[in-house]
Amino acid sequence: MTRTPADTETTDDRGGAVLEGPGTHDESKAREDHRTRITVLVALGANLVIAAAKTVGGLLAGSPALMSEAAHSVADSLNEVFLLAALRRSRRPADSRHPFGYGKERFFWSLLAAVGIFVMGGCFSFYQAFHALTAESAESYDGYVAGIAVLGVALLSEGASLLRALHQVRSQGGVEGLRDPALRTVVAEDGTAVLGVTLAIAGMVLHMITGQVVWEASASFAIGALLVYVAYWLGRDAREQLIGVAAAAEPSRKIRSLLAAQPEIDSVEALLTMQLGLDSTLVAARVDLVPGLDSEEVEQVAVRIKGSIAHIVPEADQIFLDVTEKTGAGKRAWENPAATGERGGA
Repeated sequence: MTRTPADTETTDDRGGAVLEGPGTHDESKAREDHRTRITVLVALGANLVIAAAKTVGGLLAGSPALMSEAAHSVADSLNEVFLLAALRRSRRPADSRHPFGYGKERFFWSLLAAVGIFVMGGCFSFYQAFHALTAESAESYDGYVAGIAVLGVALLSEGASLLRALHQVRSQGGVEGLRDPALRTVVAEDGTAVLGVTLAIAGMVLHMITGQVVWEASASFAIGALLVYVAYWLGRDAREQLIGVAAAAEPSRKIRSLLAAQPEIDSVEALLTMQLGLDSTLVAARVDLVPGLDSEEVEQVAVRIKGSIAHIVPEADQIFLDVTEKTGAGKRAWENPAATGERGGA
């Protein structure tokens, strides 16, 4: 049985794979990537305009909260460039140097985005807060009204970008859509931006009303703490993916149930999985077969099982089976190396 990447399968009455012609899994991934790229571009355009406006307003008003938000928008703009690179580079085909593909590129660039949020956003916001509390300067509110107006426009723009990202998340299955680190980062950035702008407006207004700069410094501290937390959350997830994390519980359960249901399999000795990318999962299983199968039957069973796994878990594109036969009392008569390999071929 030969199999091409464009083939998909349906299952026969034993759970085996039957080739069905070109599939739609790759097309679906391409569509989702296209929508994510548009979402990232919308966020990038909004952040570039907002960063310029916040910077000018912050310099004119001398507002630490507004400068903190300007740094936040600059960091977000740089991060969106990272995410665009992740979308493009993670879909490169596998080659001899990277036989499992480039899926982990998404997590690497998401980690850089988290570092950017921490350094350019969080640390600069803390600096602005300390500077506001320790610097001695005459109180002046020139430009504050214009600065608050800039933040109001930024709030509308960031809110629109956030709604766009949440709409895509909903169209991709809700929480399931947040598996994409690029989309998850955009949602986190836009949500943080809306909260940050709200804090900056509150700090500037309270400063104007009370004449106490501590309110604006507190807003900068809060913005910095928020950005550091988001950076930690995004960085922790990217770190786990780069190290290597198992597939979710549900796909693993489906695979184990399918293996256990095969009449030729006596027992499933081990099942290991690892996410290689957003839509790429490695599956390695060690199974004991019932006695009495010859080598040709073993090969046919292995091919059928791999095709069945690829059908019920489409993202499982690297499947390896270690097949052995029991002769009784736990003794293995032989191991069949022909049963290992990618997805559908032995």
